This record gives sequence, structure tokens and C-alpha cells, in this order.
Amino acid sequence: MKNFLYLLLLTLHFTSFSQEKSIQIEPMNWWVEMKNPNLQLVLRGTQIKGAQVKSLRPGFKVVKTHAADSDNYLFVDFLIEKSAKPGEYPLQIMKEGKVLATIPYSLQSRVAGSQNRESFSSKDVIYLITPDRFANGDQTNDTHPALLEKEVDRSKLFTRHGGDIQGIIDRLDYIKKMGYTAIWNMPLLENDQQVQSYHGYSITNHYKIDPRFGSNEKFKELCTEANKRGIKIISDIVLNHIGSGHYWMKDLPFKDWINHGATFTSTNHHREAQQDPHRSLADTKGLVDGWFVPTMPDMNQNNPFLAKYIIQNTIWWIEYAGLGGLRIDTYPYSEKSFSNAWTLAISSEYPKFNMVGEEWSLNPIIPSYWQKGKINPDGYRSGLPSLMDFPLQNAIFEALTEPESWNQGLLKLYSVLSYDLIYANPYNLVIFLDNHDMSRFYTQVKEDADLYKIGLSLISTLRGIPQIYYGAEINFANPKSNEHGEIRGDFLGGWPGDTRDAVSGNQLNSKEKNTQEFLAKLLNWRKGNEAVTQGKMLHFAPKNGIYTYFRYTEKSKVMVIVNKNAQESQVDPGLYKEILPANAQLKNVINGQISKLGNYIKVDPKSALIVEVL
Repeated sequence: MKNFLYLLLLTLHFTSFSQEKSIQIEPMNWWVEMKNPNLQLVLRGTQIKGAQVKSLRPGFKVVKTHAADSDNYLFVDFLIEKSAKPGEYPLQIMKEGKVLATIPYSLQSRVAGSQNRESFSSKDVIYLITPDRFANGDQTNDTHPALLEKEVDRSKLFTRHGGDIQGIIDRLDYIKKMGYTAIWNMPLLENDQQVQSYHGYSITNHYKIDPRFGSNEKFKELCTEANKRGIKIISDIVLNHIGSGHYWMKDLPFKDWINHGATFTSTNHHREAQQDPHRSLADTKGLVDGWFVPTMPDMNQNNPFLAKYIIQNTIWWIEYAGLGGLRIDTYPYSEKSFSNAWTLAISSEYPKFNMVGEEWSLNPIIPSYWQKGKINPDGYRSGLPSLMDFPLQNAIFEALTEPESWNQGLLKLYSVLSYDLIYANPYNLVIFLDNHDMSRFYTQVKEDADLYKIGLSLISTLRGIPQIYYGAEINFANPKSNEHGEIRGDFLGGWPGDTRDAVSGNQLNSKEKNTQEFLAKLLNWRKGNEAVTQGKMLHFAPKNGIYTYFRYTEKSKVMVIVNKNAQESQVDPGLYKEILPANAQLKNVINGQISKLGNYIKVDPKSALIVEVL
């Protein structure tokens, strides 16, 4: 009897093949062992409104069908019962007594340990990559006939340059050798836009890797190959907006799917309105409902079907690809209720999963509001574990470029770190010198190699999770302009015919090689040092151009002395007697030399001395 039913289902499947192809289902598959047994499928097809959906195999139960405003969408709630096993679950779609299609839906088994997967932490160093500008591993996918933007021209700042996922895979060994343990790629999902589609933040299909980068399978291969090398993949998620070329914009599922009736109305960018005790509702609404630019429609996260769609899409990519973390673009522009529902859903399925949100504010009070564990005056409790530490980034820049005085220079760094009291967990913040939206740090310090090395030393040893932008290891700069297209320059050696190559070292100049070797030494040392990756921090107020701090655990201790002066400094170790034993030995992390603690500690001019305290 079972064989007969199976053959019948196969017959139904093949006789309805043409109809089946015209009906798309998202998400395309799911998993049986998820903590949340509820799943909402979105069916998209011509005049599908009013259709009935029937599950033809027990264990995958239709609970409720919801009609959309559009005639071409259907939202169907399912319950994955405890009895459900991995396999095919045919769905029969009928309308007016006729079978439109019988579609096999796959429920799969989760990879062992998926729920408790290791995510990025302070033990890691994140390598930020702009995929289109990193390496072209497959020249056959530089353009795609079905997508709007055809031009590939490396001489232009805002056209596509041809970098792809294969190029990243080809350089995983280099990334590992440098000491990076996680990769954050700018978004890889389809961006079918007329111009400037390379950056990835104008998504036009949430379940499809842009074919100019590769395919879903190729992205999964990247995650697998990276994981073999101990490297986690962090996906860049956009919760707030889409690209104007998204297929939704031609046929909105619901009239309120996009804010402002799908008509461009700019956001006010007043992010303080999310937490200001004196805020007006108009200002808050103006922030979260407004669009960034005309080509980035703002999603209405108050629509429950859209909210569920985005939540399920995030979980799908984590499970499908085996992600090791998320970076969330423009986090405070989302509705608070949605943000919490999203973080709660992710954390429920992956309790140890780390997620870092972008909140570009220089006052630590603003980003601290969004961190999980923070008790806010208005009662808001966030579920977001980590934030990008923009206040620290700005403080490092000012500390190294301002003249020293009672309220300038290194004091800026000391002061911003003293504000850590307002964070729930400052050790889980992502710290950085620069990123894809600001001038390269080498440019910020006016290409001063000594100050640049101090910056790299700070970001590798301060509390938090370091993130370093690709090319930083070879002094990437943007001397001509502050345009994003220049900041996101092509990685050396990433294209056939490139004569200069960062991986092989071919034709790198002495300064580039020096920085590359220095950073590789520093990051690979960091991997194995408990004090820096897991320890607490103690610092001493800067004085006379000297700033000193310690990272420490019960078993390990590291001292960092920053000398901003143009001459060698002899630092009195007695200043640090509360943590530095008088009989200590000091091991220089860079050159390996060991010395006994004497009457003074010599620190070279314009440098950061990093030593293990033995």
C-alpha cells in the first residue's frame, strides 16, 4: 500500500511539473530538529490567492492559510510534529477543485552540534572583506545575462570589479597564515540593481547568492573550507531595507510591506530617538520608517508576515551554510519590537551564537543601550550580544593624532575605556581601526608607519574582539579621496595579470612587507595568549605621552606600554607595582627577547611595547 501511494505521488509530481515550476516556495527547505516547530511558508505564483494547501505525508501539518493583499502570494503556517522524520513531504496545491501542483518539500536533519555551534568571541580576530574587491577566482561569473548591471571595470570606483567567493576560498590559507580566525564578508546576496550593485546592501533576493559572486552551494563550500581551517564565517545581515530591484517592489505581498507606501521618504537619522527620554513619537517614527536612499526601500517590520519572513531567512542561512556569526547593518533603524523578536528567535535556536550590530555613534551611551544584559532606564532589554565599538575607534584615532595635553591625545583613549561601566559586556564589543565605510587607518594617521603600528598593536591587545579590514596588513590607503570606491580598493594579486601580490609577496615594498610580517606575528601570538583573548584589563592614566595597560588572568599577564613621544622613554616600573611584580621577567612578543625587570623599562620612540610578564 505504501509503495502504491508513493508511486501515485510521483505521478502527481511529474504531471504537474509545469505548474510546479511556476510556484516558488520560501524557505526552500527546513529542518526537523528545530526548537521552534512552527514554520511559515511563502508561496508565490500567478493567481495563487485562494488556493488550498494540503500536506500528503503525516508529520508536516498545515495549521492555517493566510491570504495576502496580492493575488500572487499565499502564506501557510505549518507544524513540524515530533513524529516528523527527515525526508520529502509532498505539498498539494489546489484551487477551485483543480490540482495546481504537487511539490516535494524537504525536511532535513540538522548537522550534529548545530544548536551549540561555536560562534565568534574575543578569542577571534575578524577579517573584513569586500568580496567584489578581494579576489577574482572565477572570471566566468563576472557578469550575468539576467542581471541589470553588466559593466565590469576595475578602473572605475563604483562599477563591479569581479571579485567572488572562489577568490576568497583560494586565499583561505593566506588568511589563516596571517592569524585571522573569522571572516566577515560584506553581503553576498543578490543585488540586481542598475548601478553600484557591488557593495551588497541592496538585496533583491533573500534566498539567493548573487551569481556574480557564485551560488548558494559555492557559499556553503566557503563556509566548509573555512571551518576546516578553524575560520568562522560571519554573514552581513540587512534587516532594515532592501534594494529597489527586489521582486517584491513589482508586486508587494501586502500594501504595508514597505514603509511610506513604497514612496521614498528619507529617514531623519536621529538614532537617539530610540532611547531619548524626551523623544517625540514623530522623531522615532521618522527614524525607523524612513528610507536611507531612493534605491533602498524601508521594510515595515510591524507587518507580522514580513517579520517572520526575515527571522526565518536568517535562521535558514545559519543552518544551511553553517555560519559562525552575524553582523547586522544599521541596527538602530529597525523597530525595537522586531529587533527583540529577531534576536530571541536566533538565540533560541543557537544559544551560543554571537551577533554584532552596527550603531555608528561616538557617545558610548548610545550603543550600550542595545547590548544584551543592559538594564535601561526605560525598561528596554535588548537581546543583541555585541556592538561595533565606534567610540573606541574614534578615540584611538584622536589619541594618536592629537597633540598631548590634559584633555587631548592619549587621554581620549583612557577616557573612552573608562566608560565601559555602561556596557553590559565590553569584552564582547567588536573593536576596529577602520572599516568599509571610513578612510583607511593608514590614511587617518597620514601614512605615519610608526603610529600605524601602534594602532595595530592597540586593536590586537585591548579588550574586545578585533576586526581588521582587508589590505590593512599591507598599508592600504585612500590618498586621493574619501569615496567608498577608493576605500574599498582591489586586494593585491587578486586578479589575473596583477604584478603585485599580497599573498606571494611579489613586488611588495619594504614598508608593506614589514607591516604584513609584524601583524602576522602579532595575531598568531594573540591566538595562544589567554590574557589577551580572555583576560581582564587594568590601565593607568596617560602621562607625558605614555599610556600603559595590562591584560591578565590568574595564569597569564601581558603589559602594553604606548610611547607616543618622538624619543625613547624610560618608564619607571614602580608605577605599576600593584600588578607588576618587582622580580618579573618580560618577554618581548615581537622579537622574543627576555629581560629582567630593572630600574626602568625602555620603550622605543613612537611605538607600543608588548611584553608577556613571566
